[in-house]
Amino acid sequence: MKVGVVRFPGTNCDRDVWQMVKERGHSPFWCWHQDRFAKDDLDAVIVPGGFSYGDYLRCGALAAKSPVMASVREFAGAGKPVLGICNGFQVLCESQLLAGALVRNESLRFVDDWVRLRVKSVAKGFLADAKLDEELRLPVAHGEGRFVCDDEILKTLWENDQVWLTYVDNPNGSLRDIAGIMNAGRNVMALMPHPERALHDWMGSHDGGRFL
Repeated sequence: MKVGVVRFPGTNCDRDVWQMVKERGHSPFWCWHQDRFAKDDLDAVIVPGGFSYGDYLRCGALAAKSPVMASVREFAGAGKPVLGICNGFQVLCESQLLAGALVRNESLRFVDDWVRLRVKSVAKGFLADAKLDEELRLPVAHGEGRFVCDDEILKTLWENDQVWLTYVDNPNGSLRDIAGIMNAGRNVMALMPHPERALHDWMGSHDGGRFL
């Protein structure tokens, strides 16, 4: 697959995602924040973690207005797979490609730890071989990773099987332990943990490699 890796000023996990794509046998391509691309140029797109635009205003809010995100919206609208990781989750929510928002952790502290996750639904394109209620182990590193939404959206997410992953031990106070969600079309998905940091056992887990 040709996988686009989106980069904003302040993105700092782009190299890790690039390496993950290569190690899984795919071809990564940079998508700079000022770039545009056609929906047929790529097979998948990943929006990595970091601090896009320094996380000024709200996390992901400025990145959502970048020219590249117009292309990502068109790409997603064509039913092609898009994955957001950490700050990428925030960007996709701010771009209204995913429901809800990510806000300050309940503890008001930055969380840097390993977490256990439970698969609650199977998405298209990423982690497609997962089994329901299977457990994964991935690292988290965020200060604003608490997923919130109103009651109606929360109800819809659960009823439509759009809750992708949940925390076994919630590190940030996310509603209903939500760690990752997807859109109604099941082709746009995001999570706060970092699969690109869990590719080999010497890293602490190799579960991240399964996302590609």
